[in-house]
Amino acid sequence: MTNHITTKWLGNMTFESNNISGNKLIIDVAPEDGGEGQGFRPKALMLTSLAGCSGLDVASLIKKMKLEVEEFTIETIADITEEHPKYYNKVRLEYHFKGANLDEKKLQRAVDLSIEKYCGVMEMFRQFATLEIKTIFKK
Repeated sequence: MTNHITTKWLGNMTFESNNISGNKLIIDVAPEDGGEGQGFRPKALMLTSLAGCSGLDVASLIKKMKLEVEEFTIETIADITEEHPKYYNKVRLEYHFKGANLDEKKLQRAVDLSIEKYCGVMEMFRQFATLEIKTIFKK
């Protein structure tokens, strides 16, 4: 399978990029870097992709396992290197689940399956970053 994405320069520091579903997003940088701050930043999009990929896995497993979850949030915190090319060398993922009837064991299993087996973006991140995973349950 091949993915094809087109990214078009709109002028200054702004680009428009499509994705496989045909949706578009704007990429831009902060004013201090010469942009207008009107779009997503490329490195931050990588973190969004990581959380989104794993989140979709977990959501699918929540559905399959018929688990009760009121809220599910993923916090992604990344350290970036000082020297160019700057990249994420340490990424912490916190999976937050909230609900009155959480099955913590099954939810942890869902997170583990995403991390260890299903999430391709997670596997890509493993090639260049240390990953720390934490699961937090709240009533």
